[in-house]
Amino acid sequence: MIFTYNKEQVGDVLMVIVADDQGQAVAVDRRGPVARVFRLDTDQTVAWNIFDLSQVIELEGSGQVWLTDEQVAQLNASLAAQGFTEQLINDREPKFVVGQIVSMEAHPDSDHLNICQVAVGQEEPIQIVAGAPNAAVGLKTIVALPGAMMPKGNLIFPGDLRGVASYGMMCSPRELALPNAPQKRGIIELADTAVVGEAFAAEKHWQG
Repeated sequence: MIFTYNKEQVGDVLMVIVADDQGQAVAVDRRGPVARVFRLDTDQTVAWNIFDLSQVIELEGSGQVWLTDEQVAQLNASLAAQGFTEQLINDREPKFVVGQIVSMEAHPDSDHLNICQVAVGQEEPIQIVAGAPNAAVGLKTIVALPGAMMPKGNLIFPGDLRGVASYGMMCSPRELALPNAPQKRGIIELADTAVVGEAFAAEKHWQG
């Protein structure tokens, strides 16, 4: 679940992205200050728009923002007041973490993609399909997990590349908008001392 807010450019509206619409047609059910965006084919909720947000909670920041459990409870009260039965679930787990490639094999339907198993501090490695030319077993890098918003605004959801499931993205310095990022392809290469699963912090993990 991704919360985004940009009062200056968009207005006093919180956008809550719940799922990938996968390019399918969507419709909107608006009730007062709350709008539910859902897929027409499955009725799955993909987003919520909560208008006049400052009348419900005070929120600082721009772009992807992080809410407290108390703020999410207040938003859920607003949804319920408009007759919606779904609730928002707060997810405060870091979405950019240190990962390490533990195995890699060539994609069967591509001459440049690899299927990587990447340790990210969870019980099992996650599978990521990547085309980075410097990807190698043992390399530590930064992984954007599902639910991440990249600096340019694109969202990370589970998907597939040429028929193979992929559950995140290994990031280049340029994709993370890091200062002095080299303008070339390739994922960020971290020191061996980087701790797998640790939340990404530019001041700690980048010396560009």
